[in-house]
Amino acid sequence: MKFETAHSQTLRDLLTWRRDTRHFRPDAVSQDALQELQSAMELAPSVGNARPWRVLSVTSPEKRSQVRSEFQRCNAVAETQYDDKAKAEYRKLKLAGLDIAPVQLAVFTDTAPNEGRGLGRHSMPETLEQSTAMAIFSLWLMARSHNLGVGMVSILDPKKIEAIFDAPDTWRFSAYLCIGHPSFLDDTPLLHKVDWQKNTDTVWAEV
Repeated sequence: MKFETAHSQTLRDLLTWRRDTRHFRPDAVSQDALQELQSAMELAPSVGNARPWRVLSVTSPEKRSQVRSEFQRCNAVAETQYDDKAKAEYRKLKLAGLDIAPVQLAVFTDTAPNEGRGLGRHSMPETLEQSTAMAIFSLWLMARSHNLGVGMVSILDPKKIEAIFDAPDTWRFSAYLCIGHPSFLDDTPLLHKVDWQKNTDTVWAEV
């Protein structure tokens, strides 16, 4: 398929409006939309075609509560690294959508999948986790095309999350995603809005 200028612009729009969403409405996400997100992950590239991502849809109130408690514990520890001024700014940040997001996914990477027969990962085993990251980003862009927001909760202890979900020994926690309808639409990153961190230039040099 040959793509036209309009395709490039649409992709750029998706990249521009792909924001880490923390503010959600409680409205349910349709099963059709969820199927589209799953299909987007299916299209992602992976090392040796190993397809190492493992996705758990977290619907259990008990599991969600355990994840929320772990976030709160880690968040309390994280704020101690800042001085008083930065700590006050940190506390104002909304860092998770765990209370409202209707869809929550725990994503893991299988570090020893049979699929792919080891191709491309003997010298760089981290390519398995890179593959999972690409699958997550594919889901993220598809979500945005359906006017859904995605937020990644990174203030979590991976080992604790693996224990909460009784993950197999070869699974490594990769991401916890909150998905739903954003409570507002804006292409300005939240950390820009609150003046926490502006974008820095990408290092792109000839050698």
